[in-house]
Amino acid sequence: MQARSERTRRRLVRAGAHMFDRNGYASATLGQIAQEAGLTKGALYFHFASKEGLADAVQEQGRALLRDFVSGRRESGVPPVQALIDMTHWLARVLHEDPVIRASFRITNERTGRQPPVTDFHQAWITEVLRLIDRAREAGDLRDHICADGPETLLSAAVCGIGVLAGTGVCRPELRRKVAALWDPLLAALVPAEHIERYDVRASALTAGPAGAAGAA
Repeated sequence: MQARSERTRRRLVRAGAHMFDRNGYASATLGQIAQEAGLTKGALYFHFASKEGLADAVQEQGRALLRDFVSGRRESGVPPVQALIDMTHWLARVLHEDPVIRASFRITNERTGRQPPVTDFHQAWITEVLRLIDRAREAGDLRDHICADGPETLLSAAVCGIGVLAGTGVCRPELRRKVAALWDPLLAALVPAEHIERYDVRASALTAGPAGAAGAA
């Protein structure tokens, strides 16, 4: 019974992501979401008391996907700067593939100025960026004179740009190329010149296991 309830909840979160992504937070209705999931509104209300609660669950799922990706890179021994590069390529890919990530960004954007949600996907992203920057700084991988919030500002702006590009309908190979090109000036601004060759700015770095990470380090 519990397993079935969890499957139903996952269906609702996925359906909510599709509708928030397609129609926007304000325009998506619980009736549309229930219909998309193939369930009754009663079933939806059993799991979520409001649209706000469902939107938070969608963003929490997006945050879990991001957290799992970052954890996987760390467990594979990928250095923090390379993990930052890989995160941007991961984002470019999942913005094309996964409505949960697209909806997470859209919900956050459209709820700006409202009562803060339980989960803010922008903040979740920034949190992971800050953790990796701290690790990179501790490892001596950042330029000495760089200001404390410089990397966060640069990478937050980069994420916004990737989201905008994905929203314009840029095809996946072109978006992948643009993200790689973005890292040429970013690396020059973030890491010592003699360290730049350590890192792989291509999306192909995502397919490398620990051996590939060691080669990048």
